[in-house]
Amino acid sequence: MWSRRRFNHLMPATLAVAGLAGCAGDTAQAAYQSAVEHTWRPGPLEGLQGAALSTELVRCATLAPSSHNTQCWKFAVSDDAITILADFSRRCPVVDPDDHHLFVSLGCAAENLIQAARAHGLRGEAAFDERRSAVRISLSKATAEVTELFKAIPSRQSTRAEYDGKPIAPGELKRLQTAASSEAVRLVLLTGRPALENVLEFVVQGNTAQMNDRAFVDELERWIRFNAVDAVRLGDGLFSKSSGNPEVPAWLGGLLFDFFFTPKAENEKYVRQLRSSAGVAVFAGAMQDKAHWVEVGRCYERFALQATALGIRTAHVNMPVEVASMRPKFAAAVGLGAARPDLVVRFGRGPTLPPSLRRPVQAVLA
Repeated sequence: MWSRRRFNHLMPATLAVAGLAGCAGDTAQAAYQSAVEHTWRPGPLEGLQGAALSTELVRCATLAPSSHNTQCWKFAVSDDAITILADFSRRCPVVDPDDHHLFVSLGCAAENLIQAARAHGLRGEAAFDERRSAVRISLSKATAEVTELFKAIPSRQSTRAEYDGKPIAPGELKRLQTAASSEAVRLVLLTGRPALENVLEFVVQGNTAQMNDRAFVDELERWIRFNAVDAVRLGDGLFSKSSGNPEVPAWLGGLLFDFFFTPKAENEKYVRQLRSSAGVAVFAGAMQDKAHWVEVGRCYERFALQATALGIRTAHVNMPVEVASMRPKFAAAVGLGAARPDLVVRFGRGPTLPPSLRRPVQAVLA
């Protein structure tokens, strides 16, 4: 199998031979940049009310992360509440068979919405609706407060790159821990090199298992957007440049995917990325049910927003929790005992990458 380095070296020649070097030309790049600026713009803080305010709150919520950037949510708006419902048509049954990641994603969106509501003079209180498997956020008048977490929403991204390897100051680690605190969620921060190497072993083992699972690879490929044209057209999924990979035509990306996305190449990438990280955060809910998965998502999103405010990048390395057979050993290794770990996130200072896109608000309204 070819290495990623060889892929980057040979791709210009491959495109030239195929006569497709212009597949992501100036027009496509301009359209992508325009979509980025529209998607990730800071919104107005004054003059919004009624439907315009609800639309802005939903827009902020959609800037949350979701597994494979599936944006697995729908929003139902009423006079005094916004309800976030699961969009099961966008679930990932292979990597997420019990919809754990799906409900974590709803929690991330709920936290963004609550932070945005606070900035607009509304108090948002989240409650899980068991009957509808939804998160209802009731809204009431309050004093407007623009927090640093809210201001970080347009800048947060899952940065799948190598970081600078430098440690995070104790005071900053404390702020991350405080931001993510909840009686319903336990957070373990690992920063020592032996602990990170231990996590790395689980990540490599889990990634190897996933990459050798044809169904997992097929599901992942369906959510990759190999070029700017498809990223803009669909507004979802994993844009190749957001992971530091070159753009190719969709048909060529599909043909080459198996050559370059191999266990060996991906494991080498994760070794570099984990060893360049300042630490790893592991989140575990007090119970394993949808309501607690939502709470895990809320805690993680506060962690990610606080990290963004501090200039710290984050990225998921969830393989040890996605491969079910690995969870008990991983939990014991990181000090969680019998608890089920829900999320594994590496963090550190590093570059930004081209951001992912989002579907328009009208597409996610129930």
